[in-house]
Amino acid sequence: MIGVFAAGEAGRRAAADLAGLLGPDAVLPDGPVGPALRALWPRLGSAVFFLGTEATVRLVAPLVRDERSDPGVVCVDAGYAVSLLGGADALAERVADVLGLRAVVTSASADSPLDELVELLDATADGDLAGCGEALRLGEPVLLLNPLGFPLPALPDNVLHRGRGAWTVLIDDRVPEGPPKERVVRIVPRTLVVGVGSGTGVPASAVSAALARLEEDEGLDLRAVRAFATLDRKVAEQGIADALEDWGFWHGSTTAPLLAYPGEELAVVPVPNPADLAIGIPSVAEAAALRGAVELSAGGRVEMAAEKAKGDNVTVAAARVLPRGRLALVGLGPGGADDRTPRAEAELRRASVVVGSDECVAQVRHLLRPGTRVRADGAVGLAESGAAVAFVGEGEGPVVTGTVHADVVRVTGVPSQL
Repeated sequence: MIGVFAAGEAGRRAAADLAGLLGPDAVLPDGPVGPALRALWPRLGSAVFFLGTEATVRLVAPLVRDERSDPGVVCVDAGYAVSLLGGADALAERVADVLGLRAVVTSASADSPLDELVELLDATADGDLAGCGEALRLGEPVLLLNPLGFPLPALPDNVLHRGRGAWTVLIDDRVPEGPPKERVVRIVPRTLVVGVGSGTGVPASAVSAALARLEEDEGLDLRAVRAFATLDRKVAEQGIADALEDWGFWHGSTTAPLLAYPGEELAVVPVPNPADLAIGIPSVAEAAALRGAVELSAGGRVEMAAEKAKGDNVTVAAARVLPRGRLALVGLGPGGADDRTPRAEAELRRASVVVGSDECVAQVRHLLRPGTRVRADGAVGLAESGAAVAFVGEGEGPVVTGTVHADVVRVTGVPSQL
């Protein structure tokens, strides 16, 4: 839903004209701006204000909570359509085009598609992210390398998937060979589960040295670690806890938890390098890494990223949670745009393919990124092939039966059900 707000008779006339041009998702509320904005804010996908920028900032500032769900904000003031919040550049340009104004884009770096990728993948970024984002905005060719196949949203036309670009973006959990290169941005998603096995009283220095080998010998970027895993009786090993803290992983955090499994669970995990251990488990490090990856994958695919490496009284190994396609089943609510939730609109913006009837797609087309493909059917197959798909339907949305080999989420346009 796009809320259009204005004060004064002239402002409301202009707002009414714009709402008519923006289509059925645009809503022009009655009454004073402040109370109307506060009532609609949780359901807004975007908001346009026919007010001065200072007045607009004062109105929205107390309501801002989370950049993932806050609506985009555009201010129409003194002949300009200004993007103020939430990656509203595209809406500002659309408003400017419709009203014959000039667009002012204020979020070229902070809300660029690259920043959104980093946030979407829960990743770390290396390199000049702002510089690459600006080059992307200016239309320079940017080569995107995605060897693990993460499902990504629609990206600008100047993002290339082969050939050469002025910049390169690499999405991977591995460290590239050779020295760092200019105009290369690395996005490091958290895909790895590191299994740790040790003897009693292992020193932190030995565990740290073994972890370093995963980078130095196996080429894994430890910023990609999503969790550690071990035998339940090893959680109390102070050397393991101290090493994780030294590396910046606190085992009690949600950032990289230390998962613990009983011996009987690890004993039945098939591992590439079984051994005849005295504790009766073929492998602790490999089995714990794979067991943890399976748990975090929620039924997805996993693989061994680094087989076990032995250190001084310690063994480490790494498993990788492989990305899968994404299928969002999006309900458009009971029919009105004012009943649609921000989460439903976020899924539409996240998708690279939107599937649905002409009538359903028409209701949400203004929310889609440039380059988003639209299809009438085939949502499940597209998701299983690795795409990020939004399947839209009336009411509470489409229903898919049977097993789907992709990450499936359901979002509905009815706020009371979320």
